[in-house]
Amino acid sequence: MVEPDFEKGGGLMPVVVQDHETGEILMLAYMNRGAWLKTLETGKATYWSRSRQSLWLKGETSGHVQLVREVLLDCDADTILLKVKQLGGAACHTGYRSCFYRKWAEGDFVTVGERIFDPKDVYR
Repeated sequence: MVEPDFEKGGGLMPVVVQDHETGEILMLAYMNRGAWLKTLETGKATYWSRSRQSLWLKGETSGHVQLVREVLLDCDADTILLKVKQLGGAACHTGYRSCFYRKWAEGDFVTVGERIFDPKDVYR
């Protein structure tokens, strides 16, 4: 059986998160084996928070949970792609639908994404 190879990345694996209907890339996060198993068990995206050094259920504070619809593993078994249903409309902790809301244009990054909520109202 093929399994994610968490050891290649020192115990952490990058996870690309994509909207299962539109294909839009929502975010990049990391999983360790514990986050992987919790995600499989619950069907809700759970990641490893590098800043808090703990498991992190996406949306546990904001309510913007990610329901896993499909899981893919790359050819080297060292990157996961999650296709999710994004509840609440925003995947980014800054309030935008996608964490990739800035686009390089004419020598600078400009905001092109839609802000769904104000983080000051959600994360107190």
